[in-house]
Amino acid sequence: MKLSVAMFLLAASTSTRLRCSTALHHPKFSLRPYSSMSHLAAAAAGRVSNAVQDSDLVAKTDTSNKEGGNKQAQLDTNPPKGTRDFYPEDMRLRTWLFDQWREVAKSYGFQEYDAPVLESEALYTRKAGEEVTQQLYNFVDKGERPVALRPEMTPSLARMVMAKKGGLPLPLKWFSIPQCWRYERMTRGRRREHFQWNMDIWGVSGEEADAELLSAMVFFFKQVGLTSEDVGIKVNSRLVIGEVLTELGIPPEKFAATCVLVDKLEKVPLDAIQGDLEELGLDRSVIEKLTSVLTVKSVDAIKDILGEDSKAVQQISKLMRLCEAYGISDWIIFDASVVRGLAYYTGVVFEAFDRRGVLRAIAGGGRYDKLLETFGGDPTPAAGFGFGDAVIVELLKDRNLLPSFDSVGIDTVVYAMSPEIYPAALNVATKLREAGQTVDLILEDKKSKWVFKHADRIGAKYCAIIGSQEFENGEVAIKDLAAGLQENVSLDSLDAWVKERQQQQQS
Repeated sequence: MKLSVAMFLLAASTSTRLRCSTALHHPKFSLRPYSSMSHLAAAAAGRVSNAVQDSDLVAKTDTSNKEGGNKQAQLDTNPPKGTRDFYPEDMRLRTWLFDQWREVAKSYGFQEYDAPVLESEALYTRKAGEEVTQQLYNFVDKGERPVALRPEMTPSLARMVMAKKGGLPLPLKWFSIPQCWRYERMTRGRRREHFQWNMDIWGVSGEEADAELLSAMVFFFKQVGLTSEDVGIKVNSRLVIGEVLTELGIPPEKFAATCVLVDKLEKVPLDAIQGDLEELGLDRSVIEKLTSVLTVKSVDAIKDILGEDSKAVQQISKLMRLCEAYGISDWIIFDASVVRGLAYYTGVVFEAFDRRGVLRAIAGGGRYDKLLETFGGDPTPAAGFGFGDAVIVELLKDRNLLPSFDSVGIDTVVYAMSPEIYPAALNVATKLREAGQTVDLILEDKKSKWVFKHADRIGAKYCAIIGSQEFENGEVAIKDLAAGLQENVSLDSLDAWVKERQQQQQS
């Protein structure tokens, strides 16, 4: 018997070697040879990665500390620079903000979508030398593909629309709240990662889409308690600068690059970008003429410069009329200096700002009718905005408009006074949860004093206590922590008790 078993094992070993040897030379495989038979057998069994082998795996996972006292260096507990941890209280704030955004978007008839945070690098690299292309978190993956963490969502949306090859019914009204990444200089309200509320309308060429987006933005501001004294929205059209450049003899192919440079004038003096402008063929006289137009702050003044027949003037005038009809005129300001820094904008552009001038731009957007063409698609009218989470939270803090996030949102803490009746506490917790309450069940044997302190700390409304007497009577003692009143409720009546409390809160 022993001999036959040995022969079987030998045959199996020989078979394994033959199969692995064949696999190593098979045209569909590219396996690196293993240094030992154990590795080869393990690979045949599918237990060792052909791509990565960690020779230090044993050392990394050995916790025996045989030598004693050789403590590893302490882990740096800070997140990567420019990023954030979201502890539960931070998450409650984030969830609240996202809920406000979702509520506004849905009230305007928008549908939510999402896309991968990792995209092809080619989606973001354009010819206009945009700042965003220099701020990419990009790398080559293990398949030799250039990829990047998304710095913005609009290109992903364009890719998704193109993927359907005209199969999406227009107009399209979509929104998303993606996390975006940019390696940039950090200031207050500016990090290297942030979440951004995006609302986009595709398939509508008129200013009606732009006005609808502005209205949604104002709707949100009002909903969180801000007024037009706190926030203004500067509007302009890329057609303004386009018409000025045409008059000055600058060819259309240089318009987008000029806009990208002009957008920097809010952050740097003219001398800092004069060299770049001159490379585009814009001499000092052209630059001075351009900057004189960009200082215009009224529609009537731009009308005097460009004339009543100007498409730019007609576009801005119509937008202003629509904003008046929406009842948001007190939020809207014409400002010819607003051009936005992304090359794909083609028409109306806008930017929400802190009227006190303390914080950077709160949100921004505009029309980008030719974006799909830059990806090889058909021209499709589109407009949208991006609204970051960092600046608006800072603004709401400054205006003392953020709600408290101390409460965890627990309705009832359930507590068994002794381990013997803990199963009864499970029954009570289950009944309350099935009735619609949020319940924190005390999982350990704790003193009553600790339980009530815990309930107060998390902002619970009630504490349900099961003692020996309540257990024998088939009841639970429930204390209203705000009123200080306590009552005994039978287990069979818990559902009715919950409904009664819900009705009291609604009335």
